[in-house]
Amino acid sequence: MSQPTENSPAPEGITTPAGFSAAGVAAGLKSTGANDVVVVRNQGPQFAAAAVFTSNRVAAAPVHWSRQVIADGRADAVVLNSGGANACTGPEGFANTHRTAEHAAEALGVSAGDVLVCSTGLIGEQLPMDKLLPGVSAAVEALAATPEAGMAAATGIMTTDTVPKHGARHGSGYAIGGIAKGAGMLAPALATMLVVLTTDAELDAAELDGALRAATALSFDRADSDGCMSTNDTVVLLASGASGVRPDLQEFTAELTGLCQELAKGLIDDAEGAQHTITVRTFNAASEADALEVSRAVSRSNLVKTAIFGRDPNWGRVLSEVGTTAAAFEPEQLNVSINGVQVCRNGGVGEDRSLVQFSGREVAIDIDLNAGSAEASILTNDLTHDYVHENSAYSS
Repeated sequence: MSQPTENSPAPEGITTPAGFSAAGVAAGLKSTGANDVVVVRNQGPQFAAAAVFTSNRVAAAPVHWSRQVIADGRADAVVLNSGGANACTGPEGFANTHRTAEHAAEALGVSAGDVLVCSTGLIGEQLPMDKLLPGVSAAVEALAATPEAGMAAATGIMTTDTVPKHGARHGSGYAIGGIAKGAGMLAPALATMLVVLTTDAELDAAELDGALRAATALSFDRADSDGCMSTNDTVVLLASGASGVRPDLQEFTAELTGLCQELAKGLIDDAEGAQHTITVRTFNAASEADALEVSRAVSRSNLVKTAIFGRDPNWGRVLSEVGTTAAAFEPEQLNVSINGVQVCRNGGVGEDRSLVQFSGREVAIDIDLNAGSAEASILTNDLTHDYVHENSAYSS
């Protein structure tokens, strides 16, 4: 998900599937002058859509608006802005979201009730509508179906991200593309993210909804950087039907899941200040729920995360977190491996911990419960000095 070089192929993303155009422009919401207003348009011939949102009860105005828009299973466009979350902004904030949708709808020649709105940035401040609305107009004017337009959209939704997140998958005669943002405040559900996914497959809204929920359950809902849930999380899936292909739903869901997992890993790889991406895998569990609970507990442990930052294979911290869960296991049957070295065997000392190597970014923590055959993994990252510095200075 790095920036393309001069000789690299055109980047794939939301404009890879047929029937979509996108744009990202600089409207002045960010002091850096970077892109901060994005429009993604479904040009049809079909306009089916699905979305999932944060479960945070303190949800942002755009989340409330977009929940209403998606209720009928149709969306013609998505307007996104970085540089302001429009969360905890009261009736004025909701009115500004409505104004944004109406402004975009007028420029696009569609109904405001078919325009989704997403925002990301600092909570508790009103959006500068005198900058945002002209930015929406400029983005509509700049709409294009090119890879470059897709990349402009990917950069336009970045906040503390250091690289844009984008990608695509190709099924049997159809494509799925996507862009995502997120680098901190990453915790289910859905993690702090804005994600727009597009496909030219012929699928109705109910099929899209089922596929999207299955995909996010195994991707964004298993990305957990810092245990902090956002007010603005939104994942949107739009279908144009432009390929004329009606795919096997199981195949489509698998391809969508793969793309979502790729984007979710991109979020964790770019987590604020992180030096390691950690996969916490719990296996031989009595149930998937047990495995997920254990992996989640270990991934959220600041002691485990700081140990990995310090390149310390401190398996005792892992075991202590396992013990806080309600999962079925016997303490004397627990095994823990870190980067392939079984440092804990049968609840006690295993191989020499000095054998564990931390030469690369990837770290694998594997927990064997010896209680069944189910497994589940969580993606997380280490906790560094840079994370503390960046977040202590975020709004000052």
